[in-house]
Amino acid sequence: MSAKQVLNEIHVLANRSRAHDLQKFFQTAPGQYGEGDVFLGLTVPQVRTVAKKYKDLTLKQVEILICSEFHEARLCGLIILTLQFKSKKTRTEQKQIFDSYMQAVITGYVNNWDLVDVTAPIIGAYLIDTKDPYVLLHKLAKNQSLWQRRVAMVFTFAFIRSGDIEPTFEIAEKLLHDKHDLIHKAVGWALREAGKLNGIALRNFLSAHSHEMPRTMLRYSIEKFTERERKKWLIESRR
Repeated sequence: MSAKQVLNEIHVLANRSRAHDLQKFFQTAPGQYGEGDVFLGLTVPQVRTVAKKYKDLTLKQVEILICSEFHEARLCGLIILTLQFKSKKTRTEQKQIFDSYMQAVITGYVNNWDLVDVTAPIIGAYLIDTKDPYVLLHKLAKNQSLWQRRVAMVFTFAFIRSGDIEPTFEIAEKLLHDKHDLIHKAVGWALREAGKLNGIALRNFLSAHSHEMPRTMLRYSIEKFTERERKKWLIESRR
């Protein structure tokens, strides 16, 4: 198995019309958040099918995919990382996958919201048993890179899935005044999920911060509330 074989299969599945639509959807024009990204027009299920077929690629070959100019190749490589992470039984093996993922994040190859959201909740599970996960989470949350900040927030989904909501509130607070809409959505989404485990904790957070939360962030976080309660929070946040 090789990255070249994967790329060949991805190119066979390319769809020019869908690629054009994806370029618009993921905002790849100059000045937009996905500027310069190149799509081939595959669907996510198609990419997942290819990733499962090549899930036993060596890390070196996976890294070739992640460094590709083509969005779907990077997505495929990153999905393979998640599949391999799930299959590893030891911390040493998991750390190897985690380090490879973080290298991709730091070097800028995890560079759109779908790439973050498909991978960070899974790879982030490595942080649960680390001595102090906040060191990395805080470092990412204050980075100039939009995608590193989003990774910081979406990593906390791994903690939510384990029953720990504290990291979500911690990083949400750090990102309250972020200027980017994609961070507002990620924070609100994470708060909403944390609230499913502990509605009181979410409401306490909103009581302290709803007045300073961007509207998108607030709307996402209260999405599962009743219509009456949603209106209440939206009105109170303006006071």
